[in-house]
Amino acid sequence: MLRWIDVIKYAKYSNPEPPFTVEKTKAEWRQLLSPAQYHVLREKGTEPPYRNLYCRSYAPGTYVCAGCGEALFASQEKYHAISGWPSFTQPLSKSGLRFLFDDSHHLQRIEVQCNVCGGHLGHVFPDGPAPHGLRFCINSESLRLVNE
Repeated sequence: MLRWIDVIKYAKYSNPEPPFTVEKTKAEWRQLLSPAQYHVLREKGTEPPYRNLYCRSYAPGTYVCAGCGEALFASQEKYHAISGWPSFTQPLSKSGLRFLFDDSHHLQRIEVQCNVCGGHLGHVFPDGPAPHGLRFCINSESLRLVNE
């Protein structure tokens, strides 16, 4: 299980090696993704709170990266955080995510990226539920739910 101290260490020193990497040109990403997905995944944008596909959805399945299809979160780890975006307590694996310090918008946060394609997913915070206390606040546009 991932803990806040692990997230800090990854962001500060080195992230886990991804199982493989996906690299595309800007033109290829634009062709593959919708404009909203491109804005979030490739331009580090944020979708509107509460008006996104997975905020209030609790269907079973696996959430994968909308850019490359890497499995990121299990639906069992999703919870109602009242943040306006889908929130998860744990990723499927430590190697699926990349963590970076983010001081944009005059805030100190830790950005979460897909470790395979480098797409921006959202941010992680240490205010989640017990026992691990993590809240992965992820943009719906960066995800795709694959039903099991």
